[in-house]
Amino acid sequence: MKIRKKLSSSIATAVLGTSLLVGGTFAYFSDQVVTNNVFAAGTLDLSLNPETVINIDNIKPGDSIMREFVLTNSGSLKIDTVNLETAYNVIDVNSDNGSEDFGDHIRVNFLWNWDKESEPIFQTTLSELQNMDPDVVQRDIWDPLWRQKGGLEPGATNDFWVEFEFVDNDEDQNIFQGDSLELVWTFQATQTDGEER
Repeated sequence: MKIRKKLSSSIATAVLGTSLLVGGTFAYFSDQVVTNNVFAAGTLDLSLNPETVINIDNIKPGDSIMREFVLTNSGSLKIDTVNLETAYNVIDVNSDNGSEDFGDHIRVNFLWNWDKESEPIFQTTLSELQNMDPDVVQRDIWDPLWRQKGGLEPGATNDFWVEFEFVDNDEDQNIFQGDSLELVWTFQATQTDGEER
């Protein structure tokens, strides 16, 4: 009796399982739609013309050199700011500079335009510029220049003028004769703030 009851219970369970399995294969209406989506990142592409801002020989105390350079946004996104990093290396041919830094004697004047009568918007030496905090550089140099256009739209250009002066300090500067200074300026573009689109 017990065996028959267990057997009946097992058969009932198997039948129920089979009916559930078979029940899952019944036909029903269905429909679907597939969407294809793309997230394409924009580009920041800052170019500089000329790529060498200054390359000059035989400078002497009292000389000044004016240079223009053009920043171009060749990317697809607006450039909000450009950060300037300065690094230089002095080649002391006679190893007689001691604690004197050639970069202390090269003054840099950032100008609104090429007119000699224009007052520099910012004036510093290469040595100070190299050690300056990037936020200070942006505030004191780029913000006044950049305010003209409020950034750089894709395809747009902006002209800048800079004057380099070998400052004549009315003292003996003979230790710098024959020396050279290799200057590297790195211009780093940043995007505008993200927005809801």
